Amino acid sequence: MNILISNDDGVFAPGILAAKQAVEDLANVYVVAPDVNNSSVGRRLTLFKHLKLESCKLEDGSSAYSVSGSPADSVVVGANYVMDKKPDLVITGINQGVNISCDITSSGTVCAALEAVSLGIPAIAASLFVDPKTAYKQDENGEWYVDYDFTLAKKVLHDLVLKIKNKGFPDGVDLFNLNVPSNYESEDVAITHLSHKMLDKNVIDNTHEEKSEIFNYPLDENQESDDLIMIVSDLVKEYEEGSDGYALISEKRPSLTPLNANMTYQDMNHW
Repeated sequence: MNILISNDDGVFAPGILAAKQAVEDLANVYVVAPDVNNSSVGRRLTLFKHLKLESCKLEDGSSAYSVSGSPADSVVVGANYVMDKKPDLVITGINQGVNISCDITSSGTVCAALEAVSLGIPAIAASLFVDPKTAYKQDENGEWYVDYDFTLAKKVLHDLVLKIKNKGFPDGVDLFNLNVPSNYESEDVAITHLSHKMLDKNVIDNTHEEKSEIFNYPLDENQESDDLIMIVSDLVKEYEEGSDGYALISEKRPSLTPLNANMTYQDMNHW
């Protein structure tokens, strides 16, 4: 079995190494990912423009490739250029953040998996929902850092790939969207559907007192705050039972959502 692994957090993000470690005993693994963070770029493709492809080493010393493009670019380059033949499976992630609901169409992680499906390759998009209450810690110098605990995510991803290796994908399923909480109450995986949305989005300007700290992030060169606005978001708190958000956030257990890339609604006779 040959597996291509990519992500949207960048080739040196800890999640991509965790994904490789999760499945390297099951397959030949190739890592091709963006050279820098490309979160929330959706399925952006870089067409008829030059891309830089460089070999590099991951933290464990294993080989990988970086691409000066998007997550979807990396999947295309990996499957059609780096590898001698198309992979049997593409894994994107493990993303450092949540990817649930119909908002997944903006996710670089999930859309890279969708790009794989368009190439005729089944895929898994994997994400770690980091609980800020337990993940943010301080070192001996008092500096804050994020403790990404991929232990359960790696276990669930390994078991999922093993089942796919032995049984294949279910009929009608093109890709799985896997979300695992870092602060979990159950290891049992829930088979879920997409919830309506993940983020409440608003637009603010420099008059917004409640979010003034966010708005006053360092400005780009030659920018003035007087004529700027910013889109900000808050994670939805309540989800319908049976949805990915309900399993992940309300029940604090892994969520596995089977998806089909063809979004056509089939039955229009009643309309």
